[in-house]
This record gives sequence, structure tokens and C-alpha cells, in this order.
Amino acid sequence: MNNKIPRAFIVSDIICFLLLLFFLLALPKTLFKSPTSYVIEASNGHLLSAAIATDGQWRFPVADSVPEKFKKCIIAFEDKRYYQHFGIDFLAMSRAMRQNWKAKNVVSGGSTLSMQVIRLSRKQDRTLWQKLLEVILALRLELKYNKEEIIGLYAANAPFGSNVVGLEAASWRYYGRNAESLSWGEMATLAVLPNSPSLVHPGKNSARLIKKRNDLLDKLVKLRVIDQTTANLSKLEPVPGKPLPLPQHAPHLLNRFKAEGASLGFNATKITSTLNEDIQLKVNGILKRYNNRYRANDINNISALILDAKTGEVVSYVGNIYQPENMALESHVDMIKAPRSPGSTLKPLLYASMLNDGFILPHTLIPDIPTQIAGYSPQNYDLGYDGAIAADKALSRSLNIPAVKMLQQYKYERFYDKLKKLGIGTLNQPADHYGLSLILGGSEVTMWDLTNTYLGMVRTLNHFNTYKGLYNPADYQSANYISNLKSEGNGEERTSHLDHGAIWSTFNAMEEVMRPGDEGLWEQFSSSQRIAWKTGTSFGFRDAWAIGLTPQYVVCVWVGNADGEGRPGLVGIEAAAPVLFDIFRLLPNGKWFEIPITKLKKAKICKQSGYKAGEYCQEAIEELIPTAGEKTIICPFHKRIHLDQTGTYRVNDQCEQVINMQHQNWFILPPAMEYYYKIKNSDYRSLPPFKPGCDMGSNAGTMELIYPKNGASIYIPLEIDGTRGKIVLNAAHRSNNSKIYWHIDNEYVATTANYHQLAVNPAPGKHTLTLVDENGERLVQYFTVLDKEQKK
Repeated sequence: MNNKIPRAFIVSDIICFLLLLFFLLALPKTLFKSPTSYVIEASNGHLLSAAIATDGQWRFPVADSVPEKFKKCIIAFEDKRYYQHFGIDFLAMSRAMRQNWKAKNVVSGGSTLSMQVIRLSRKQDRTLWQKLLEVILALRLELKYNKEEIIGLYAANAPFGSNVVGLEAASWRYYGRNAESLSWGEMATLAVLPNSPSLVHPGKNSARLIKKRNDLLDKLVKLRVIDQTTANLSKLEPVPGKPLPLPQHAPHLLNRFKAEGASLGFNATKITSTLNEDIQLKVNGILKRYNNRYRANDINNISALILDAKTGEVVSYVGNIYQPENMALESHVDMIKAPRSPGSTLKPLLYASMLNDGFILPHTLIPDIPTQIAGYSPQNYDLGYDGAIAADKALSRSLNIPAVKMLQQYKYERFYDKLKKLGIGTLNQPADHYGLSLILGGSEVTMWDLTNTYLGMVRTLNHFNTYKGLYNPADYQSANYISNLKSEGNGEERTSHLDHGAIWSTFNAMEEVMRPGDEGLWEQFSSSQRIAWKTGTSFGFRDAWAIGLTPQYVVCVWVGNADGEGRPGLVGIEAAAPVLFDIFRLLPNGKWFEIPITKLKKAKICKQSGYKAGEYCQEAIEELIPTAGEKTIICPFHKRIHLDQTGTYRVNDQCEQVINMQHQNWFILPPAMEYYYKIKNSDYRSLPPFKPGCDMGSNAGTMELIYPKNGASIYIPLEIDGTRGKIVLNAAHRSNNSKIYWHIDNEYVATTANYHQLAVNPAPGKHTLTLVDENGERLVQYFTVLDKEQKK
């Protein structure tokens, strides 16, 4: 018996194996490699914005599903046995061959939709060999993809005339809406276009297009897909003219996705966003209305961001007004991502940090007097002084000097580190670079970082009960703008950047700001929404900010010029705040924050000073304070003084018997604070003078130099006429009618009474300033006058 296998069989086996291998590997892993348009949909699936593909085509990514109307239309028109064959329709091919043979020309085609998908993916001249290869690849396609996937590939890649590829792009370009919403007449029109897109497309040969559409509608009637009435009505519909522009309701978010998509793990160029379409369109309208008004003052740009505090998602993202036809407006710049000076919008973060770390209580008095710190002289917006003001009032009035005083106490290095932990990512210089100006807008922030920081605070407070008093670092993760993009939770921790009590107290202080145009009466209306908010204005009137929050939403508005040009009147309260409240009127009301009762403690607080009440406090009230507030000091401004029997003079045991003294508790501010405080607080009682003949002993604190501070360096500029200017020395004395004798370098200069201000012109160099009152009390301090070279 011969066991040898004939060589012919071996060769035929090898050939069969190679053919099988070719068949299995013939289909490329990715059929279509053409670039697709970037597309952003709203949370409801409606198109918000799209950008043309890099090859100049409007080509949307493959949709998850194909509208039923299109399936029925395209199958009736191109491949009526689509669901019965395996990629090749032999009946259609034989029919086409007979018709073409009789006509001596190509008048009919027998290609199936599967074969057309292959042809669209290969883009090669159709030789006999190529057509044979299409048949093989169509069979292979049917093995790899199901029928729904194949028709989806066809719908996404078929040509629809001009530079429009794919059903979804065609639907928007020709009808201005998504394919699901098209009528039978509109869908039939699109179904006939891929058959001959170069000859028949909207705007040209409309009569032939109408005939093809109507023939298809008649075929649908014969197939009992639609009834005759529907077909007749559909035939009355006009065919589209020139292509329509696509919606551009969120172009800046589209560009953001183009830049960030890969880093977010998205290979596709289409996303369903978290944006609420209705709110996005209305916010666009609000910003456009205000922009039209502000452009009269050459204020060209405006942006807004809305975050959902419950879900941590972006509700509306308007990076700028969108007017690409006017290049001078620079409306292409996404101001939500742009680093800008934050003005005063960081002040609530400092207030919360100081409450959190036990530096102040909510109403602690903060100095508000002329201040010079290492040559830095902050000014309040109104150029006035309160002497002393409660910390929460200083925040609600956005006073600069108290904010600088608070940062000086808290230390700018500590605040710098806190901002970085809270998510401010634009602090790319060392803390010393910013110094105390950090609290007045001396750094840069992005609207994205700023809004997300406040979102983290809102989410932390919202989750007080959810996490049973613990904290989840995930609350400070950036908001998400892509639907169904899950973020990992970090797990609960015992501490956080800011505790519940500090955040709750901060939001209470932010709620007390008077709203623009409301004259403080909004609280009387039950329908008014409770909002904690803050405005900001950068130096030089370059940026106007308003940020507001509720337990449900965080909203931020920026107004200004993308090129950084400042404009008079570009201030937060006037330019940004009205926009903020118009946006909040779009949003539903909800309950206010729950009190984090276990993170607050009842404490006796001195009503006048806001400090913890001591034994000399005249009026103590009980308040809820953050737990860290227990570390704060007892009120330093209430002291026990001794008066004579008439209560007119202060005395001591050297001039009055103790038995004849009256002992009273008195609210005493330092002289410089008292000087301004009593102007605005008529009920403030100055200390009585000492009884004549009483030895006051060492009574430092009767006088205080307001300007210059001890050790200050001063530069005296030239006046307009070229002469050297003067500096104004300013002092405060507890006694209203006292006289102060001024000496510079031990030489008498002048005497002042009541208001102690003196204009002098000392030479460059170090000087000794001596003040002597009529009772002989002395105050000695030092200052240096710089010359021009030292100033440089």
C-alpha cells in the first residue's frame, strides 16, 4: 500500500490555505480611516457644535443607531433584499447584467449595501479585478459585522454631495436638524443622494432630485412602508437649497474637547456632553444681550460657566461670545481657560481659611486704617477707612485694607499653599513673588479653576450628612463635561482643606452682599433665591468678575477684553453681577444649606468686637462658631478702667482712694483705629481724660502714628511743576482737644490740635520723628526718605 500523498494534493491544500488566510485577513481592522468632524451634543443628544474634519469634509463619526426611516428608504432604493443575502445579491447582479447588456451601457448596478461599504472604504478605480475583490470583501464584511452595523457604516460614510459625508452631517447641513427628526420626504431626498452625489445634490438639478425622491416614495408605497397619503404629502415638500451652517452653541467647549479629548481617554471625535441645551441657549442669549450693551464702552468679551453642585457636571459652558466674522473681537478666545487677575474673588477663600485654622471668628474686628507694609499701600475702593470692621462685613463690602491685614496675620505663604491645594493651578511663581497682593488680584486664575474651587466647597457642605461629618477629596475634583464619564471616589477622610463649619460661615457672609439694583430689599420677597456671591475687579479695570453659589449650582461670570485692555466702568458689581443674577433666574430654586451642627459650637461672643467674650465684655451674645474658633483669643479691646466719683475722669490709686473709685468696663480701640471708627460709629465712647494731678505713669497707647509706620521707607515724587513734593504725616490722639508738638531729628517743626496732620518735605535719608503731647507723653519713631536712585 502506497502511503505517499500526491504532490498535487499538497499544493492544492496550500493554495486553499492561502486563499482562506487571504479571505480572513483581507478585511482591514479599521475600514474607514478618514478623519471625522469633532461633534458635541447636549445631554439630550441634540447637536450643539461641530467642526469640519481636517480633510475639509463634514463627516460625523458613526452613530450608535440609524433612523428607521433611513433604513427603509435606503434598503428600498439600493438593496431591497438586504436582510436576506450574505453580502451578494445574485438576483440583482443578474438583472443588472441583462439590463446593461441590452443597453450596451451601464444603466443599472447590482451592488449591495455591503459591497458599497467596501467600495466607500477603498476609494479605488473600479476595474474588473476591483469589483471581484469587492464581492469577496463584502462576504468577509458580513462575517465580521452584523446587518445593523453595516448599514450604520454606510450611513456614516456615504457621500451626500458637496463636502458632506454621512447621513447625520447631511441632515444638519441640508435641513438644520438631526436625522431622527426628518420627515419621510426629507429622508427619501437624502436616501437618493449617495447614488449620484456629483450630479444630483441640493441647489443643482433640483428637478431630477425631486423625480428620484418621488420615485422612491412611490416604491415605499408599493412595499407598504408608507401609505399613499403620506407619499402625496411628502412629494409637496421642497428640496433643500444651499447647505446650512451647523449650530455653534458651544464652540469653545468643542475646542476644549479637541485639545483634551486624548488625555481624557477619548479616541472618538464625538461626545454627548453634560450641557443642558435649553440653559446653554438661554445663557448664550443673555451674554449676547449684555455684550451688545457693553461694546458701546469698548468692552468686547464676556463668558459664563454653570456647574451642577449635585452631580459635579457642567450645565453651561460659554467661553466667549461667538462672532468669528469680526476678528477684532477675539471671540475665539476661551476666557474660561484664560489666566486673568481674580480681583477680590479670592477673599472668601482667605476668610474661610482663617476660620478653618482658628485665626478669627465670623465677626472679629479687623483694622481698616491707612496701611503701609514694606512700601505696599493698599487702598479701599471708596478710598475711605472704617477704623475697624467685622471680618464678615469687610468681606461683604470687599474692603481691601482689612483683607490685606487678614492676609498679613494669616501669612501669604500659608494662603498660597492653601490655594494650590484647593485647585488654583495658575500659581506658577513662588509665594514671595505675589506677597500680600495675592489677596487683591496680584496673581492669575482661570475661571475654570476658580469656579471648581467654589464647587468643591459647595459639594463638601452638601455632603456633610452623606459622609456623616467626614470629607471626600473627590469633592474638589474638576467638574465633568462628558456624559457618563465616571470619576473615582477617594474615600472619606477625617480632615479636609476647609471644614464644614468654616464653609458654612463663609457662605453666610457671602449671602449678605447687597445685590445690584435691589437696594437690599430682595430678602423681603419669599420667591427670591438665596445666593452666596462675590464680585471682583482687577487692577486697571481689566477684569470684572461675579461668582455665585447655591446648594444646587455654582455660576461664574467674567466681563472684559481678551487682549487685557482696561475700560472705565469695568467693575464686577456693575458689569458682571447683573449677568450673574439674570443667569440664576434661569435656574430652579432649592433649599439652602443644612447647618453642619456637629462642626459648629456655641460660644459667648463679644457683640462689639466679635472676639470670644472675656470678663470685661459689656454685652455678650451666644453664637455658633467653627470648632477651630475655640483657639482664638479673648477680646483684647474690653478693659477695666477706674473713674472718679463723678465718672468724669480716669484715676489711679496715686490720686484717688480706691473706695471712691467707680470701676467700669470699657471698649477701647488703639488710637489709629479709634480715630476713624468713631467717625462712623457715633455710639463709640472715647476714654475720659485723666484727672488733673493724676500721674498717668507709662500710658503708651495714648498716641499712635498713622503714617508713616515705624521703619517705613518713603519716596517723595516731584509735583507737576517740577518742584519736590511733600509727605503728609498723620497721627491720632485719644483726647479730642489735645495738642501734639512735632519734632523731626530733634528739631521742633509745628503744633497740631484736634486733627493731627502735617505736610513736610524732609531731605533724603534716615529721620527720627518725635511727637510730644501737652501732658508730656512722647512717641518716637523712625522713617527713611528715599532719593531717586534708591527708588529705582
